[in-house]
Amino acid sequence: MRKKIVILSLHLGYGGVERAITSFANSLAKLDKYEIEVVSIYNLYGKPIFQFNPKVKITYLINTDLPIRVSKYKELFFKFHWFHLTKLLFNDYISKLKIISLFKDSINGVSMYSKRASVVKKYLKETDADVIISTRTFLNEWLGEYGKEDVVKIGWEHNHYHGDMKYATDVIRSAKNLDYFVLVSKNLQKFYHKKMKRYKCKCIYIPNALENIPKTKSSLTSERLISVGRLSPEKGYLDLLKIYLDLKKKKCGWHLDIVGDGNERDKLEKFIKENNLENDVTLHGFKNSKEVEKLMHKASIYIMTSYTESFGIVLLEAMSNGLPCIAFDSAEGAKEVITSGRDGYLIKNRNFKAMEKKILDLAKNIDARRELGNNGRRKVKGYISDNICESWEKIIERK
Repeated sequence: MRKKIVILSLHLGYGGVERAITSFANSLAKLDKYEIEVVSIYNLYGKPIFQFNPKVKITYLINTDLPIRVSKYKELFFKFHWFHLTKLLFNDYISKLKIISLFKDSINGVSMYSKRASVVKKYLKETDADVIISTRTFLNEWLGEYGKEDVVKIGWEHNHYHGDMKYATDVIRSAKNLDYFVLVSKNLQKFYHKKMKRYKCKCIYIPNALENIPKTKSSLTSERLISVGRLSPEKGYLDLLKIYLDLKKKKCGWHLDIVGDGNERDKLEKFIKENNLENDVTLHGFKNSKEVEKLMHKASIYIMTSYTESFGIVLLEAMSNGLPCIAFDSAEGAKEVITSGRDGYLIKNRNFKAMEKKILDLAKNIDARRELGNNGRRKVKGYISDNICESWEKIIERK
């Protein structure tokens, strides 16, 4: 009889965690030796944003019916960025004198938030899963407390604590009763292993994986820069636009493609308009993997301006398409992926001028772009899902 593996998710909307869950579930499904179910607390969009293998069963615990005003801020609502959400909603409702609607929708939101605990705990007590993988801190805690005795309990951490010891302490507390705690970077594995020695939970390093490497790659001849990710503050897209504006002033005529959606889109659009960049920068919104691949094939340099990243899966995707990558080293995950000077460049201390210089240098030198791109494409072979799945199988089978 095949083992049943359950992956617990907050939602299956936009986001790096959700993308990693999709890729991982698809990789396991290809093995054809496990029964895979992804259990999502909330159903945000009617169906998953990223495409799952038909063999993967999708289960929603709460079918959301958000009021139209709240639905504008789904990302903030389900990521529980309460301060920003409250401010946006208050301004939205009050400006239109919808006081009664504000009250009703606030009650609805609180009710939905409190309901998640009961439905998740009920599922954990009743499921026939052999292995359960949690992808959020609060889910780690509930899995450790309410998961059945004979279930293999695994936490999967995608966020870097980025110097925030309160967050790190919360993570440790949540994972202490699990069997395994999977970290996507070597740096995080070393950190949490040291902090959790007194607990039974074993800290394991398993990087995120690429589902495949494209058969073709970018020619690196187009004068286009590209960046892909969620349009949220930690991704630093406003910084990217400021850097691009300086490049334009230095007569760099390259186009900038930004792929992704998020709550900072309005702010980015405003900056683009105020600085007359409408013909120079394209905000593509969310695109599926095939569409992203096509855009990467048209680009010649990949740029990452994130403040923090636990693992730079998008950098691997860029490298798989033959692109040289430039990133700030504040994005911890970038330091695990990029070997500076070999397959891209890491810029220290979020130095805008240093990043601008590297972009300009590469823009003028196609041979350098090709050398870095070829090295990166060779590197990503070590991150193919077949290889990464072997590491997961060891803990799933308790080898």
